[in-house]
Amino acid sequence: MKFVFKNKKMKKLNIYFTAGMPRLTDTTEIMKLIQNSGADFMEIGMPYSDPVADGPVIQKAHELALKNGMTIAKLFEQLKTVKEEMTIPVVLMGYINPVLSFGFENFCSECAASGVSGLIIPDLPPVEFEKYYSEILKKYGLHFIFLITPETSSERIRYLDSLSSGFLYAVSSSSTTGSTNKAVKNDEYLNQLYDLKLENPVFIGFGIKDKKDFDSVTEKADGGIIGTAFVKILLENENWQVNAAKFVRTIKN
Repeated sequence: MKFVFKNKKMKKLNIYFTAGMPRLTDTTEIMKLIQNSGADFMEIGMPYSDPVADGPVIQKAHELALKNGMTIAKLFEQLKTVKEEMTIPVVLMGYINPVLSFGFENFCSECAASGVSGLIIPDLPPVEFEKYYSEILKKYGLHFIFLITPETSSERIRYLDSLSSGFLYAVSSSSTTGSTNKAVKNDEYLNQLYDLKLENPVFIGFGIKDKKDFDSVTEKADGGIIGTAFVKILLENENWQVNAAKFVRTIKN
């Protein structure tokens, strides 16, 4: 599925969750919930034992998913069962070591067969991406999204924008996911991104926890990514189905 931005004025909501939790078999139910509640994208985290870019909530989600027995192979099995029901793009996010262990081309082939639209692999260096992996991704019709931070120079932002497709992931601050150490909205940073007139839509992530944050960061960005706040509902609420759906609808409406 290609990323579609038919209504560019409508700000896009991307919801992240970690596959294989709260229970191993909950992945597909959560996918349907996110889609049916009005989100425009979904980002599925592949559990990893050392998720260095993630804060304590998502780290806990990774630990639980691994304890439940989630693997990349099992995730692909699950994705294939709902492939035909998905009408919004599905993006996989994770770290490069498990992907390389699976075999990069084999991984991309399985992504294409499972209805995955794109990948976010924060620890894959751009130079290696260009040299070894970009052609494989093109072969299987997969988007690849790079991350930038407020410390990234304009020159490098343009470079990463040229390598990305689908959208550009703009981290709100140089911290881990879910961090509340800095304000989500950084006007200077958002103005910089807006003024650069980048090729890809810009989505803001890290620290967005509610509708107020989402509306604030999307005044000049094309979309927002919410992960920790959503995952926290899955972890802490026995009645997570109702609460998670209500949360997504509240952000969009």
